[in-house]
This record gives sequence, structure tokens and C-alpha cells, in this order.
Amino acid sequence: MFQRILIVFENEKVCNDSLTYARELALRMDSDVTLLMLVEMAFKDRSYLGRKRNAISHIEKRMGKMLSNLATRFFKEGIAVSEALRVGNPAEELIKFLAGKPPFQALVWGSSESLPEGGQFPKGHWIRKIASTLECPLLTVSSRGHLDGLQA
Repeated sequence: MFQRILIVFENEKVCNDSLTYARELALRMDSDVTLLMLVEMAFKDRSYLGRKRNAISHIEKRMGKMLSNLATRFFKEGIAVSEALRVGNPAEELIKFLAGKPPFQALVWGSSESLPEGGQFPKGHWIRKIASTLECPLLTVSSRGHLDGLQA
């Protein structure tokens, strides 16, 4: 059976322990890996489209290099890896990304060892809000000792 793991990063934050965890999981599951960087950007004000376009261009260049470097770690282990970048509302962009792909067997939070708490959202972080809509387990590095990951 074709196995696939998605590693989700937020706003250019990368946790090396999450990469190690995902790489080991991919080797055990004989899985391909997709690296997805979500960068939050609001598009409410149309008067600044030129600035947004310029900002996105800079993000694409910077994230292209970063994701390529991260992918190298997986290639060295013989793991097939693909990279993707989405800019906008992170929750919406993740759901749209997942809707356009075959199901993943696991989603690994790649920006920290555990899922974010609160943050700028008073009722919790966006990843926690959409976790129940995922078709696969949402895992974190701290899942090694206990299941901090949320089950779909």
C-alpha cells in the first residue's frame, strides 16, 4: 500500500526534532513525505496587491531554498519527498491542500515539539480547530512518550 506523510510548518518555523521524528516514521512506514509550509497572509485590502505580490515573491524564493534544504535530509535516507508552499489563511490553505491530494496516513506538526496553545487566537490555535476534520492522525514529537497527537 502506498503510504504518505505530510509535515506541516507554519510561518517559517521549523523544529529539527519534528523532522527527525517524521524521517524515522517515514522509514518505518516506507512512506513518501510531503513538506508543506503555510505562511499566514491576509488579503482583505485590495489596494496593496502590488505589495502582496512582492511579498509573496520574496517568500517563494526564501521558502524554496529552505524547503529544498529540508528535503535533502530525507533524500539522503532514500525517502521520496515533495515540497509545497501555501500563502493565506493557514487553516483554509491546509484544508484546500488536503482536498486536492490523495489521503495521507499521518500529518506531523513540524513547527514545534507540541501543538501550539492559544497564540494570537483567544480560543486556540488554528491547527487545533481543524484537527477533527483531518482524515489521519495529527502527530507531534512529544507523541513519542505519550499521544499528544490528536486522532482524526
